[in-house]
Amino acid sequence: MSNSTVAELPEPPDLVQVSGEEPETPFGSNELRLSLSEWFAVAFVVCALAYAVPILWKQIEPLQCGPDYRVPFRLGNDYWAIERWIDEAASWGGTLVVGDSVVWGHYVAKDAALPHFLNERTQSDRFANLGIDGIHPAALLGLVKHYGRAVRGRDVVLHCNLLWMSSKRHDLTEEKEFALNHPKLVPQFFARIPCYRESLSGRLGNVIGREVPLLGWASHLQIAYFDNSDLATWTLDRPYECPARAVTLRLPSPDEPPAPEPVARPWTEQGIDRFGPAWVELETSFQWHCFRRTVELLQQRNNRVFVVLGPFNEHMLGDESCRVYQARKQAAESWLRQHSVPCCIAAPLPSRLYADASHPLAEGYRMLADQLLENEQFQRFCGIRRQ
Repeated sequence: MSNSTVAELPEPPDLVQVSGEEPETPFGSNELRLSLSEWFAVAFVVCALAYAVPILWKQIEPLQCGPDYRVPFRLGNDYWAIERWIDEAASWGGTLVVGDSVVWGHYVAKDAALPHFLNERTQSDRFANLGIDGIHPAALLGLVKHYGRAVRGRDVVLHCNLLWMSSKRHDLTEEKEFALNHPKLVPQFFARIPCYRESLSGRLGNVIGREVPLLGWASHLQIAYFDNSDLATWTLDRPYECPARAVTLRLPSPDEPPAPEPVARPWTEQGIDRFGPAWVELETSFQWHCFRRTVELLQQRNNRVFVVLGPFNEHMLGDESCRVYQARKQAAESWLRQHSVPCCIAAPLPSRLYADASHPLAEGYRMLADQLLENEQFQRFCGIRRQ
């Protein structure tokens, strides 16, 4: 075979070369490339949207809150919605009643909780229910610190529930891991909680989520409209439903009871036995430390703070446990008085008015409101007289 019959391979094209410069080679496969200034413009637009979308959503989604409003039970972990209610209540200029499920009213309707009876007795709408079901002092500190910035220059009635110091487990000082309430609110790095074993990425996500409103808004959509599921999981469970239709813009009602609905009966009719908790010393208690920090933080923001301690169901305690509880109660009262924090040590209610160790029934809340309004320090704090 002659060489003339062999097909000749084409020569590679010459690179275009400008005199005095190196041959130009492609930077990448993208046709559109942004300059540094264009990247800054994109970052500005993204940040503006991340800030503006949650604000605009508040104009779209109505928050129908009245004098007896409380955070709906299903939104108890929706801190974006909770912050919205805190901002609204703080703007009223009344008295904010802050605490755990005792303030929220776990066994009663919203119009039978403590703030309602305070309003009823004073013939006003000044007391707002800022209780959160299941929140403990460590989580409450995080809530006030990161989501309660609007609470400044206000009157705050803060409830102290010593139940959170009744054991190492409640105090979060137990070494064994367990699922605690409101883990996103507790300190993630700078206070060691032995029972809290979240991963590093999870802790970082919790910290970032507190400061980025868009992430809180996205979490709000999941909790309020998608059964606390991400969009992918919700779609897989409901392949024939439209996600857009799930966003009804109708928030859960504050009248909805916890699920499953608790039975509003005295503890003596529920077969609950007396018990003797291993109370933690207040000097070493992590929860008591967090409660004190909450008082100090509220005061640093120019709030006037009044503490209500109790009423704990002392009828459930054994003799020795009751004696220890009295000592813890006196120690808490001593610290409050030493730091000039006005307080009321609520007297125990009749046994039949408790649903469990710390939650009163409706008539119990009515009696507790009467106790407060008959307390001279509380009258001076609120500038009211019992009517």
